[in-house]
Amino acid sequence: MTTRDFSLRYAGDRTGFLLVHGLGGTPAELRLVVRALHRAGRTVHCPQLAGHCGTEADLVATGWRDWANSVLAELERMRETCERVIVGGLSMGAVLALHAAAERPDAVDGLALYAPTLRYDGWSIPRYAFLLKWLINTPAGRRYSFIEREPYGIKDPRVRNIILNAMTSGDSAEAGLHRTPSRAVQQMWQLITDTRRRLSSITCPALLVHARDDDVAGLSNAFEIQRRLGGLVDAVILDDSYHLVTIDQQHHILIERSLALAARLEISARRHRRAAPMRAVAAQ
Repeated sequence: MTTRDFSLRYAGDRTGFLLVHGLGGTPAELRLVVRALHRAGRTVHCPQLAGHCGTEADLVATGWRDWANSVLAELERMRETCERVIVGGLSMGAVLALHAAAERPDAVDGLALYAPTLRYDGWSIPRYAFLLKWLINTPAGRRYSFIEREPYGIKDPRVRNIILNAMTSGDSAEAGLHRTPSRAVQQMWQLITDTRRRLSSITCPALLVHARDDDVAGLSNAFEIQRRLGGLVDAVILDDSYHLVTIDQQHHILIERSLALAARLEISARRHRRAAPMRAVAAQ
């Protein structure tokens, strides 16, 4: 089992970001965003999900509830020092952020959803991939693994080569697993099913960043979430990135809009505090 903890945690002000990596991924895929948000003064945590940053066996020994509990435990940790917490993530990490908001609406003040993935329907996904849902419980289906394909979610060729080299080196803590076991994908589907039916109950403000040419999860994923969420959604469609928007060519836009969300929440909190005494006087 995985013994090292590759979580990223930086202390800052009373507004915190809890960012969650994707399935088979690693906190490193959010490192650029984490560091930029911290340089702006924010508290930022990116925990290592249960079963991740190790082997395929480590991953399949856990399930979606274990991953969700990793997020909820980190949320509790952050609420001890932060006045407000924005929960976000990349790909499946964005779905886990949505799940946390549904589970703990009192503790999640905003959402930062980066390339949220409800289904693998991007242009690089093989057309036969949909068959796995019917074959998952057969011997062949249980042995199947999704293998990362060109362009590996990255449009920038320089960054793509760096990630590919790390991925094929066997260092899963730096670039994630090169192969995702079907049993782990099945657990992700169960997470999505549970979260999808609860989207309308999520009313906190949300930032949604998705690439128009996402190679893994098509733009329809973002449109569905935008349509079904119960609160304000600020949708940003990137025109020069693929799936890994946190490290691709326009990650600076994602960072700017994330900081803008934090600033809006702070302004809203100040207005609420100023209005409270006036409401009390009016009530008397």
